[in-house]
Order: sequence, then C-alpha cells, then structure tokens
Amino acid sequence: MFDKLKAVELRFEEVNGLLSQPDIVSDNEQFKRLMKEHKELTPIVEKYREYAAARSSEEEARELLNAGGLDKDFKELVEEEYLEAKAKIEVLSEELKILLLPKDPNDDRNVIVEIRGGAGGEEAALFAGVLMRMYTMYAESMRWKTEIISANETELGGYKEVSFMIEGEGAYSRFKYESGVHRVQRVPETETSGRIHTSTVTVAVLAEAEDVEIEINPTDLQIDTFRSSGAGGQHINKTESAIRITHLPTGLVVECQDERSQHKNKDKAMKVLRSRLYEIEQQKQNEAIASDRKSQVGTGDRSERIRTYNYPQGRVTDHRIGLTLYKIDQILNGDLDEVIDALITHYRAEMLKSDEEQ
Repeated sequence: MFDKLKAVELRFEEVNGLLSQPDIVSDNEQFKRLMKEHKELTPIVEKYREYAAARSSEEEARELLNAGGLDKDFKELVEEEYLEAKAKIEVLSEELKILLLPKDPNDDRNVIVEIRGGAGGEEAALFAGVLMRMYTMYAESMRWKTEIISANETELGGYKEVSFMIEGEGAYSRFKYESGVHRVQRVPETETSGRIHTSTVTVAVLAEAEDVEIEINPTDLQIDTFRSSGAGGQHINKTESAIRITHLPTGLVVECQDERSQHKNKDKAMKVLRSRLYEIEQQKQNEAIASDRKSQVGTGDRSERIRTYNYPQGRVTDHRIGLTLYKIDQILNGDLDEVIDALITHYRAEMLKSDEEQ
C-alpha cells in the first residue's frame, strides 16, 4: 500500500508542475483533464502526508522512550504522545485503504432516473409520484438541477412511468444504489375498510453517457412523432412534437414528450437511449468480473427488492444491509443521506474484505 501511496504523491507533484506550464494552461482539454486528476489525487496525498507525520511522531516518541533517562513527568508526556500517534496511525491507515479503493468511473456523472409503477395499479402509480418527489427534494438539497424527460401521469396525480435527469457533480455516486424494486405498505385513501395494501415501484438509475462513448448508427433508429398527451388522455399539445425512438438492434424504445419543441424532445430521447445502451455495456463488463469482486450491496437489478416503506409503522427498511429507520416522513421529504451513507460504508467494507482475501 505504501509503495502505491508514494507513487500517488510523486504523480501529484508531477501534475502540480504540469498545471503551471503555459502550453498546458492554453490547451483547454488537457488542462481540464489534469485538473480532474489533481482533484482526485488531493485527498489521498493530504491523508498520506497526515499519516507520514503521525508515523514520524510515533518514531520520535519511541526513540525517546527507548533511550531512557527521562524524568517521570516528561516520560508520561512522551508515552501519551506515543499512544496518541499509534491510535492515529491505525485510523489513518483504514482511511487510506478506503481512498485507494478502485473508483467507480461513473461516480461524477449526471444521472437519468426512471420510475415505473409496478404491482398495485393506481396505488403504485401514486407512490411512483412520492418517490419522484423524494428524489427531487434530495437533489435540491444537494443543489443539483432536475429536469423532466418524459411523464405518463394518471388521473389521480400518480405516474405510470416518469423519467428525469439529475445534473450535478457526484450525482451518480449518491443515486446508484437506488436501482431496484421499492415496496410500499400503506392504507390507500380510497380504501374504506382500513386494509393495508402492498404495492411496488421500479427504479432504474442510469449514468449519463457521453456522445463519444456510445456510437449510434442513424440507420439503426426508427423515429416516430406523435402528440403529447396528459392525464386521462387529453391532448396538451396540438402539434406532433413528442418523439419515440426505437433502437432496432436491441428493441429499446425511448419516448420524450416534455418539451414543446420536437428538436429538444429528440435530443433528450437520444440522451436516454445512449445512457441505456451504456448501461447494457456496463452490465456486460460487470458480468465478466469475478463474482467475489462484486459489491454485496446488490446488483442494481430492476427485479431486486431493495427497500420497504411501511407507513403505519413509520418505518423504512433497506433489505440489502438490514438497515431500519423509523423516520419515513423525513426520508420521503428527501432526507436520504443516512441511508445512502450506510450503503456506501457497507459497499466499501465489502470491497476492502475482497481485497484482503485476494
């Protein structure tokens, strides 16, 4: 680990030097790439230097104690410094292991979130709306931008399906654990006997793909235009501005009807299509990785039940890590950090264990 850290520090110094060179500063692409690398290396190097300082303090204290001849008060002071430095080294060592874990290359990307009502009909559609509001409020708390791509509303104000973009640095790193089946247990407003119903909603989180990563042959696309329609089928747009794109080789179908402009709808639909194709490629790569290297948090599969929201008990349970929190109102109002942080901690622990077993 320490050879690796030394190499990281050397590279950090090299990048620092390059960033001050006029020819690099004038080359926008290269400058941006190096700034990104500098930002990624900084926390590792700062932690490593903190670790090196603690090691130095521990060695100095140990040498003084081994030399002997210290008066009682000074000896106690040195022993205290030695124990403090030793404890600090242990903590910093674990933090460095986490910082050196392979970084998910998608973590800094924007995301496309797709929510679909599953089992439970109108009740599932209403909860799809609740989840959309939860994610939008969380994005707002992070000062990220949200933008609707497509929405198929029901007459009671729910969604059969809705997709939206979240733009912000690190959006994927926080949202990637949300893919899967979300289950809700509550008494619907239309239920007269007070019986608890169980419904499900499916969430898919896609990392936004760059244009250069996924090449799409125009001849592989079938593009249809149609009129946007609102809840209950009433037309909200008299022109055929909505777009449906079918990717013929895979059969993927993407619709976008949020914008009044056909051109804007086509751009948004292409973003979603590109991101779905990117996800398919990512899944192929993940399947090629040995099973013991996979995260134990969950596969992100849309058929995997990941969380239950129980209204009568005020409880939210994440089944992947056995976490139960009795704060359903706060969570549904966008207070997701405690859940997400617990998932990240578990994921990192599994990766560390996997590294140590190899």
